[in-house]
Amino acid sequence: MEQFTTSDYEADTFNSTDELFTEYDSGPSGLCDRQLVRQFNKSFEPPLYWIIFVIGALGNLLVVSIFTTVRNRLKTMTDVYLLNLAIADLLFLGTLPFWSTNASQGWVFSDVICKGVSAVYKINFFASMLLLTCISVDRYIAIVHATEAHNHKNKRMLYSKITCAFVWVASCLLALPEFIFAKVKTFSSQSNSCVMVYSVLDNNQTKVLVLALQICVGFLLPLLVIVICYSVIIRKLMQARSFEKHKALKVIFAVVAAFVLSQLPYNGYLIIEAAQANNATITDCDVMLSLDMAGQIVKALAYTHCCLNPILYVFIGVRFRRDLLSLIQRLPCGIKLPENKFQQVPKRPSVMSDTDTTPVFSL
Repeated sequence: MEQFTTSDYEADTFNSTDELFTEYDSGPSGLCDRQLVRQFNKSFEPPLYWIIFVIGALGNLLVVSIFTTVRNRLKTMTDVYLLNLAIADLLFLGTLPFWSTNASQGWVFSDVICKGVSAVYKINFFASMLLLTCISVDRYIAIVHATEAHNHKNKRMLYSKITCAFVWVASCLLALPEFIFAKVKTFSSQSNSCVMVYSVLDNNQTKVLVLALQICVGFLLPLLVIVICYSVIIRKLMQARSFEKHKALKVIFAVVAAFVLSQLPYNGYLIIEAAQANNATITDCDVMLSLDMAGQIVKALAYTHCCLNPILYVFIGVRFRRDLLSLIQRLPCGIKLPENKFQQVPKRPSVMSDTDTTPVFSL
């Protein structure tokens, strides 16, 4: 087995793939050859990215369509957060065709597009995670402090818009490394890639800092807030008597489980990558290649969350299902449902309530 040290490679990582280690050249020096990883990426990433793109775009476009056609205005904090979440997911999904092309053909676009796509990708990644956090806090306020939430409804609407503005500004600031370090680079295989090119003069400390920000702001902070908020909500639900607690609890567990299962493996991989950049403890070539390919799998798993958001945060709600039926009816070839059946909406709880007057969970 070949053994390697940090001096054996450059500090370049693919932005689209977040490799654990950098581009290696095969040759007389005996460095680790990444050709196997590149072939894996070429066959694995493009079809999966396009599937995520199509499914996610369809779901999130439906959400935006409902807000812009069926609902005349944003009435609650939940509406504000859900619309911004759908927009963030759509913009995030819009970068996937570029990364799919990068994996299959190399980067065929300009350096400016490389920086722009990298920045948009990271802005909307952070925005999506922070907005999920805001939704959890909003549900906590609306359910645990229902009376106060109703009494200050107008102020809460204003606060939600200010919060969304803060989320977008913060996401842009967190994406500054993409503007600075993203570049088109030609590797020894003669293929171009849009990569993050960090300086080796600081011993990879810049890369470690960037990864630490992504892990903390993009996972640990949202996870902490989500767990705390929904734990208090669950305790509140358990005290309710005339409430369909079991259905509501199932929805809560689905929301938390989807977030953890999709994001935890990828962020665990990023922790390994940060540790490797800070102190190259993994020196076995086969192990590094295996971890690199595993990183592509868990990253694709993390991307599926933008497909789940419309289902978990929107369409499980009674109100949104009703609005979806209304949207279908407005289409030229829409299904015409009997009026009485259309208006009879089953009353059952949903975790993503936008009713600020009661602790009921229905959208």
